[in-house]
Amino acid sequence: MTSESTPVTTDEENPAQATGAPGIRGALARFRVMAYVVGVGLIALVVGMVLDRGFDQPGPNNIIGPVHGFLYVVYLLAIVDLSLKARWSMKGTVLVMLSGVVPLFSFFAERRVTAKVRAGVRL
Repeated sequence: MTSESTPVTTDEENPAQATGAPGIRGALARFRVMAYVVGVGLIALVVGMVLDRGFDQPGPNNIIGPVHGFLYVVYLLAIVDLSLKARWSMKGTVLVMLSGVVPLFSFFAERRVTAKVRAGVRL
């Protein structure tokens, strides 16, 4: 029995750039999706807070708040997954985690992280 599979090569210094690096592409895709979801959810949360505080409409915030909180935890898990596979520093990981707290910042962080991971640069 011969198996004709593509050999997996690894690069200890640059794991994201290795051909066939296991899991980085999937982890990056999950991170990108969650960055957009959390970014939109945070914008919705800000709108809900304006409605709650400014117009005395607490209804939307009662739904959006817990949903955003759950999605933020999933976002953190996606970041941890990607950071372990791409071998990020602790500082880089924490900074990317904080990007889900500031409205609109997760969109910018997603672009920067995607570019760096595709280039094989560690955060």
